[in-house]
Amino acid sequence: MVPTTTAPDGRTGQKTGPEEAPAPPRGLIIFLNGTSSSGKSSIAEALLRTLDEPCFHLPVDAFHAMRSRRDIAPDDLPDVLERTWRGFHRAVAGMAAGGNTVVVDHVLSQPWRLLDCLGLFAAEDVVLVGVHCPLPELERRERARGDRPVGLAAGQLANVHAHGVYDIECDTAAADPLECARRIKEFLPRRPTPTAFQQLRRSLGVSGPA
Repeated sequence: MVPTTTAPDGRTGQKTGPEEAPAPPRGLIIFLNGTSSSGKSSIAEALLRTLDEPCFHLPVDAFHAMRSRRDIAPDDLPDVLERTWRGFHRAVAGMAAGGNTVVVDHVLSQPWRLLDCLGLFAAEDVVLVGVHCPLPELERRERARGDRPVGLAAGQLANVHAHGVYDIECDTAAADPLECARRIKEFLPRRPTPTAFQQLRRSLGVSGPA
């Protein structure tokens, strides 16, 4: 027997199957990349105040903070940290796939992190932002904040921008976070194609999501 449906006016018709909700539009990922203490989180917070649409700040530090408080053997720590980063990337991809605008602050200091993101994110929907800061200022900020090992930023500096391609770049020693956020906001409607992520996919031979 073919199932039927009844309309509010009493008319009946054939039911063809369960209705599917329309897929949400893909969200935008504003990807801030720079060393520790370069000012990424401050720019992200300014973007949340500046952008017109609702958006989310997803920092990897929040994912590290959610991990259970127990001692990890030194030999196990690299694997735990890598799994945390990989889970973080997939959480970002999921939020964007749900149609959300996501502001990410990241440290591309290890090549696999970029490759993982290139394979997960819709490259046309990523705005890759280079967040730069001169080493003397990075070292001053490290000393002032006191919650990062001295020398952490210096150790990341040679690798974090090694991929060399960005959609837009900021120097946080020359502009404050709000000015950087405003520049990024103004750039969004006129971002060119191919995007930095699209260029990196081609140059590195990485396939993206289906």
